[in-house]
Amino acid sequence: MAGPKSSGKAEKQGREPFDYGLLLCVLILVVFGLVVLYSTSAYNGRVKFADSAYYLKKQFFATSLGLAAMYAVSRIDYHKWERLAPLGYLVSILLSTAVLFFGDEYNGSKRWLSLGPLSFQPSEFAKVAVILLLASVISRRVRKMKSLKQMFLVMLLILPIVGLVGTNNLSTAIIIMGIAVILVFVASPKYLQFVAMGGLGVGFLAIFLSVESYRLERLAIWRNPEAYEKGYQTLQGLYAIGSGGLFGVGYGQSMQKLGFVPEAQNDMIFSIICEEFGLVGAVLLMLLFLLMGWRLLMIAVHVTDLFGCMIAVGIMGHMMIQVILNIAVVTNTIPNTGITLPFISYGGTSVLFLLSEMGLALNVSRHVTK
Repeated sequence: MAGPKSSGKAEKQGREPFDYGLLLCVLILVVFGLVVLYSTSAYNGRVKFADSAYYLKKQFFATSLGLAAMYAVSRIDYHKWERLAPLGYLVSILLSTAVLFFGDEYNGSKRWLSLGPLSFQPSEFAKVAVILLLASVISRRVRKMKSLKQMFLVMLLILPIVGLVGTNNLSTAIIIMGIAVILVFVASPKYLQFVAMGGLGVGFLAIFLSVESYRLERLAIWRNPEAYEKGYQTLQGLYAIGSGGLFGVGYGQSMQKLGFVPEAQNDMIFSIICEEFGLVGAVLLMLLFLLMGWRLLMIAVHVTDLFGCMIAVGIMGHMMIQVILNIAVVTNTIPNTGITLPFISYGGTSVLFLLSEMGLALNVSRHVTK
């Protein structure tokens, strides 16, 4: 990929304004996410906690923290994070290891660590840590990235976190691996080598799936959800999508969120969006995500150094992979992997770190060339 230089300090901080197009996309998604979350979660909140706004309140609190973090990170020169990247990656490994021994289990998955009354998912922090680490490593070794050996060495760096996260959270492990592949692909001048890497990746995934029987069961459910009790969520999500038609049944009027789609405010929230806003609303939301991806790509192309370019590419890859996989799961295009829809699905840790990533991207956008 031609464009940014691999060395040299960026020009003085604050010379360029933020990318207001990216900022507008983020703010629209955040507001829309809160609006949709209230509609989707009101029934569950009323039934479980006698408070229809229970989930909205918690998400609003996390979003407020996230917006504050986004502003703070956007004011810090992104070059300062480069020397902290190895430490951040080490912390992510330690936290992911702690989950295996001290993690809290919800709905059969051990993904959370508790700190007093607060709990968070270290896997969300791991995504940011991996982006910063690989951006630093690749920007320093870019002249060697044409070597297949160097490409494998870079990929080997993230295998520890992929293995640790994948133990209880295969979907996030796939996202982290996907981020790494995109960064290496963008930095490498040779593309045929990715055929070999792709083959190894498929083999690794096949072994990983076969280790646990429940992962193979998910494949069977995906192929024939009607034959399995666990296919209920998938079927109800598809019913919701079909019920929406072209323009939807109207905001707050979804029937499937009334206990038919389990935990509708989480992974399956896109199905309720389709039901209430129809195909038109779903397409507009996807176009908004595409616009965000395009703005991140423009930042990557025009930033003054390769480290900033890699950060923007990594964030773009994270967003697009997660959006595509979530929508693919909801529409039963791929097996259910428990991936949330960025800025929309319920999840405090997710929205906090997503907004922090956006702050990082906004800071990088202040160093673009016109």
